[in-house]
Amino acid sequence: MRRIFVIRHGNTFASGEEPRRIGSRTDIPLVESGVAQAAVLGEWFAGLDIHVERLLSSPLQRARETAGEIATATGHGLDGARDWLGEIDHGPDEGLSEGEVLARIGAAALTRWEEQGVAPDGWIVDADMRLAAWRAFFAEPGDGVDLLVTSNGAARFALLALGLPPRKLRTGAFGEFAVEAGGSVRLVRWDERP
Repeated sequence: MRRIFVIRHGNTFASGEEPRRIGSRTDIPLVESGVAQAAVLGEWFAGLDIHVERLLSSPLQRARETAGEIATATGHGLDGARDWLGEIDHGPDEGLSEGEVLARIGAAALTRWEEQGVAPDGWIVDADMRLAAWRAFFAEPGDGVDLLVTSNGAARFALLALGLPPRKLRTGAFGEFAVEAGGSVRLVRWDERP
């Protein structure tokens, strides 16, 4: 059986700092608490009795830093970045607070994104490419464990690729999929923190 862990990068905002919509155009590092989350993820994966086949990440710094902590802890180097694991582009909402985003797009548009994966006007998502990439990845043969470090915006497409509704993946959290010998994929758990 193949296991796939989809891992969201650590915090990019300090405690008390107002979160903003940060997507593919804003390549920011982890803050102190995000580095700590990444270290906890690394320790947790290192403590499992698993053989890591691949450790892949988004090209963005926050994902690469998280993957780097996991690589250090597990002794399995980063196997590269994949564009389809990269964050979406929030277009005119890049860098805006949630209140500002809601004022521009409205609650219904945000709900469609959160519950159905339908991007608001102006966001650049390339849903077809992302769905195809996740489906192709799930269909790859193999055993062992794949660790994929990404963002919330990109992770939701793993669920959508399987016909499941999208759900949020918190910073420093992960989801797990099992790929059976016959190729069927099942969601084991989602949005868990070690």
